[in-house]
Amino acid sequence: MTPAWEAAGWERLAPRVGRCRLPVWDCTAGLVVGDDAALMIEGGSSLAEGAALRTQARRILGGHRRVTHLALTHPHFDHVLGAAAFAGVEVYGAVGIDTVFARGRDELREDAVRHGLDPDAAAEAADLLVHPRHLVCGEWTLDLGGVQVLLANIGPGHSGHDLAVLVSGTEGGREVVFCGDLVEESGEPQAGPDAAPSHWPAALDRLLDLGGEDALYVPGHGATVDAAFVRAQRATLATRFGVS
Repeated sequence: MTPAWEAAGWERLAPRVGRCRLPVWDCTAGLVVGDDAALMIEGGSSLAEGAALRTQARRILGGHRRVTHLALTHPHFDHVLGAAAFAGVEVYGAVGIDTVFARGRDELREDAVRHGLDPDAAAEAADLLVHPRHLVCGEWTLDLGGVQVLLANIGPGHSGHDLAVLVSGTEGGREVVFCGDLVEESGEPQAGPDAAPSHWPAALDRLLDLGGEDALYVPGHGATVDAAFVRAQRATLATRFGVS
C-alpha cells in the first residue's frame, strides 16, 4: 500500500496509517485503514478540500472502498468545514462540539473568511455544517478490522472540546497519536477565545499518558514529533499561562 500513499501525496506513518499536510493553513489530516472500515481524521477547511481528501482516500484504499468514519479533533474551521463532503460516514467529536456548531455557525464562517477563505465557500460550508452523530465522553474504541483506534476526549485545552486519536495494532508499527491543535510544530500553539489555558498543560499530560514514551505524535499543524517535544511544549504552555 506504500506506493498508493505516495501517489496520493500522503506520508505513511505506520503500516495502516498516514497523513497529509493541507495547503494554506498547514492543517494535518489523517487516514487509518482497516480491513473492514477506514477512518479519516479531520474534514478540511472547505467542501472542496473535503472532497479532495475523500478522493485521495479512495485512491489509497483502492477498489470500491471508501471512508466510513470521520473524527473531528476540535471545532475550528480549518478542521471541520469540509466534513459535509463525506456523505454517509459516521462522524465523531468530543461532547459539546454539537452545541458549538448549533450556536456558532456564523462565528465559524466569519473566522474562516477572516483567515482568508473565500466568502462564498465559507458560507456554503457553514450552511452544510455536519454535526457529529457520535459524541465522545471519556473514551470510545473503534475496531476497523485489524487495527484498533481509541478516540479520547482529553480537553479542554486548545479549545473547549479536544479529541485525540490513538491508533494501535498496526502490525508491528509504532502507536500513532493524532493530537489536533493541542500540539503544534510549525508555529507556537494558538490560544483563541475558546481556549482553556489553565487546563491545557493537564490535557497534554493526558495525551502523553495515552500515547506513552515511544508513540509518534502528529500535531494539528507541522511535522510529526515525539514525546519529548510534547513535554517541552507542555512546559512552555505552563510557563506562558502561569499554571503548573
